[in-house]
Amino acid sequence: MFKAVLSTLMGVISAAALLVHTLFLGVFLYFFILLRLVFRFPAAQRRINPAITEVAATWVGGILWWINRVFRTRWDIQGLNKLNPKGWYLITANHQSWADIFVLFRVFHRQIPLLKFFIKKEMARIPVVGQAWWALDFPFMQRHSREYLEKHPEKAGQDLEATRKACEKFSLVPTSVMNFLEGTRFTPAKHDKQGSPFTHLLKPKAGGIAFTIGALGDKFSALTNVTIVYPKGAPSFWDLMCGRMRQVIVRVEELPIPRHFTQGDYQGDTDFRREVQQWVTGLWERKDAMIEDVLTKHGTPSR
Repeated sequence: MFKAVLSTLMGVISAAALLVHTLFLGVFLYFFILLRLVFRFPAAQRRINPAITEVAATWVGGILWWINRVFRTRWDIQGLNKLNPKGWYLITANHQSWADIFVLFRVFHRQIPLLKFFIKKEMARIPVVGQAWWALDFPFMQRHSREYLEKHPEKAGQDLEATRKACEKFSLVPTSVMNFLEGTRFTPAKHDKQGSPFTHLLKPKAGGIAFTIGALGDKFSALTNVTIVYPKGAPSFWDLMCGRMRQVIVRVEELPIPRHFTQGDYQGDTDFRREVQQWVTGLWERKDAMIEDVLTKHGTPSR
């Protein structure tokens, strides 16, 4: 009982600290956004955009300090090679929780360009954070159900078009493009509904990564494939706030991207689309086996 009360109190304190931290930096964020809207000429933008990025990096750094110093999360990270803060990175990972985002920041923070996530359009409405994502040129994706697309087939290519437009901006400055190929967080219910062939993963979607490689493939030296494992189960956002994310295991691999993927037509070439999908499926088979291996070593049985 005492532990539960203490955990809840920690959650309240952490949420309050996060709110204050976000609002404080939000003042600087809105100041630079205002400058960006007023001074639209390229020379000014080249100075203002890095300032916005620094505000975001400081926000992330504060959260990571809290996770490491207050929560004292134990990290087991293997596979990181020498990283380049001025390089281009294509990163993918399995997705189980909101905590995954902070895990990825913990792995790569200030070692590579700030991660750019593909975000659901609805998330743009979040105060301060949503505006930060917009100012940082995060691509917003409009997710439609299969039933909706059957009634409105003209909407089917919106996500890929958003990917294409985002990549045009990403090509101009060093960028880390982060893509959760599953498109949504893993849950047993989603896994069963999909009939996923994987034990620990949902089915991956290949279209977004295919378009990113097609647009920026010559910038990437490899695919950075990240596997995140929570031996005690994936924490919810509230679990994270309460300090219940006690241990995180991360495995990082640098995998080659087939050279001809930069030249293919994913939408128009059926054979090429099938090849990319098979490549992505192979990545997911490898990741699924890695998760199983890590969980077995930590005494956690498969689903």
